[in-house]
Amino acid sequence: MGAYVLRRLLLVVPTLLGASVLVFALMRLIPGDVVDVMLGSDVVMNPAERAILRAMFGVDQPLHIQYLRWLGSVLQGHFGTSLRTTQPVLDMIFQRVGITVELALLSVVLSAVVAVPLGMMAAIRRNGATDLAAHTVTLLGLSMPYFWVASLLLLASSALLQWSPSLIWVSPFERPLTNLSQIALPVLSLSAGLMAIVMRMARSAMLEVLDQDYIRTARANGVRERGVMVRHALRNAAIPIITVIGLQTGYLLGGAVVIEQIFGLPGIGLMILDGIYQRDYPVVQGAVLFVAVVFVVVSLLVDLTYAFLDPRIRYH
Repeated sequence: MGAYVLRRLLLVVPTLLGASVLVFALMRLIPGDVVDVMLGSDVVMNPAERAILRAMFGVDQPLHIQYLRWLGSVLQGHFGTSLRTTQPVLDMIFQRVGITVELALLSVVLSAVVAVPLGMMAAIRRNGATDLAAHTVTLLGLSMPYFWVASLLLLASSALLQWSPSLIWVSPFERPLTNLSQIALPVLSLSAGLMAIVMRMARSAMLEVLDQDYIRTARANGVRERGVMVRHALRNAAIPIITVIGLQTGYLLGGAVVIEQIFGLPGIGLMILDGIYQRDYPVVQGAVLFVAVVFVVVSLLVDLTYAFLDPRIRYH
C-alpha cells in the first residue's frame, strides 16, 4: 500500500500544477485588472499614473513572469497577499475554511444518513411503492439545481414562517443552536442533489448485491434479515456508495460557492467570488488551489477506504 500511496502523491503534483495554470489563465481572461476595478469608470488618470499603480500591484509584468513568481511563493508555503487588503491569502483561507468545511461536511452526513437507508429500502422492496417513491425523489433531486432550492427555501422561510437566518455568522463553538439555525437552510440546499445521487447509487448497488449467492447462503443459514442487510449486503455495496460520496464531496465545494453567496456565509466560496469581482488574483488563485488540494486528499482517502471495506482489495 505504501508504494500505491507514493504513486498517488506523485500524481498530485501535475494535477495541482494544471489547476494552478488553469485558474491563473482564466483570471487573466476576465476584462480589466485590479487597478481598473479600484478606479472604476469615473476616475480619470493618465497612462503614466495608471502604469505606476499597475507596477505597485505587480500586474505590469508579462503573464509568465507573474505566474512563475506566484508559483515560486506557493512552493515556499506563501500563497501570496491580497491586492485589496494586503492580508496573507493563507490567513484569509484559514479564517474562512471552517465555515465551508462545516457546510460541506453536514451536507454529506445528512445526505448519507437519509439517502442510504432509503436506497436500501427501495432495493429491498423493488418495484413497490417505496421504490416508486425513491425514483420520484431521485428525479426531483437531480432536476433541481442548488441555487433554485436555496431560493425556494429562503422564500418559504421568510414568506410562510416569517423567519430568516441571521446575517452575522456565529461559530458553532460559541452558540451551537444559533449556528445550527444559520447553517440549516444552506445544508438542505446543498444536500438535496447529493441525496438523490447517493440514493440512486445505494439502490443500484444493493440490487446487485442482493442477487449474489452469499446473500442466499446467509439467509439459508438462519441469519436474521437485518443482519443479512447490514453485515453482508450493505458492507459489500458500500464501495460504490462511498466512491460517489467522496467524489461529490469535492463537487460540493463548488456548489458551496453559490450557496454561500445566496445565504451570505463568509466561507471560502464567498471569498472566491469577492476576489473575482475585485480582480484580486492572489486570493482567487490561492483559494482555488487550496480547494484542489482538498479534493485530491479526499479522493485519496476514498481509495484507501476500499481496503478496509473489502480485505480482498490489495494495492500494488
